[in-house]
Amino acid sequence: MRELRDVALSDRTTFGLGGPAARLLEVDTAEDLVRAVTEVDASGEPLLVLGGGSNLVVADAGFAGTVVAVRTRGFEVFADGDRADVEIAAGEPWDEAVARCVAEGLAGVECLSGIPGLVGATPMQNVGAYGQDVSQTVVRVRVLDREAGLERDLDRDACAFGYRTSALKGSSRYVVLSVRLRLRRSRLASGLRYAELERALGADEAPLATVRDVVIALRRAKGMVVDPADADTRSAGSFFVNPVLTAEAHAALCARVERLTPGAAPASFPESDGRVKVSAGWLIERAGFAKGHAHGGCSVSTKHALALTNRGQGTTADLVALAREIRAGVRATFGVELVPEPVLVGVAL
Repeated sequence: MRELRDVALSDRTTFGLGGPAARLLEVDTAEDLVRAVTEVDASGEPLLVLGGGSNLVVADAGFAGTVVAVRTRGFEVFADGDRADVEIAAGEPWDEAVARCVAEGLAGVECLSGIPGLVGATPMQNVGAYGQDVSQTVVRVRVLDREAGLERDLDRDACAFGYRTSALKGSSRYVVLSVRLRLRRSRLASGLRYAELERALGADEAPLATVRDVVIALRRAKGMVVDPADADTRSAGSFFVNPVLTAEAHAALCARVERLTPGAAPASFPESDGRVKVSAGWLIERAGFAKGHAHGGCSVSTKHALALTNRGQGTTADLVALAREIRAGVRATFGVELVPEPVLVGVAL
């Protein structure tokens, strides 16, 4: 365990934003992670558990407490017939874990390639892309229950997964220690069901490595693969969650769009429960916020309307003002309330 003082959190987030942490502890083992969190809780200090910083917005004033930076490692495969369970430490970089699964012929997460951040964050927001959600493969999540003061396992039902959410999101009760996934032993990805990916592949199945390469290429074209040379990747990926509307609310939205632009319709995707998912990026652009629209040193990505970016000289205050402007504009134009996806620390929309 290493202790640092007055650490710039802007250096530890993909936005490149955020003031200093008064104290930061880097932990390399699950035991140190549990001990560090337990000691901070006992002291009564504010605590921030920091993973890869890829889904985090920190105030310009920073964090006046202790930050515990998770750097734990571990990747263990338990094969059983045509499937395998994989136990992965919370501090493993997610994309490295996906690459290893692909290399070892373990199917089920290949469409989640190129996503930044650490493994521990993936069940919290039920990370998903190109037709896969991590909840489809999660068997259990090992956590430190801060309220009970003990370690426990949460099975899939206890995680209460939903669209980009779970029982772990928005709560400080649980600290993720490891995640167990159940994958297929196969070098072929089959049953692919995301239209953009199918078009790029020209099929609904392909070798895992091919799917991974294509997904990363698609993400890179949208500025969704971290690249220090590309300001569009100085972001948290999608800033707003795609709204999931009831059938009635979706019908009202369609009527509103028709009145504004006769013959137009929102980009929509039916859900199995009768609700309809609507593209937040479509709403943002049609509400008048074009790619590149800026506020101070932050702007909408020039590649993807759903990503907000720090152009290099931005502040968290700039980012929050831009997000508020967009949310208010979409609400006024379409009557839909956008919900931010990143974790907000010391700021609010």
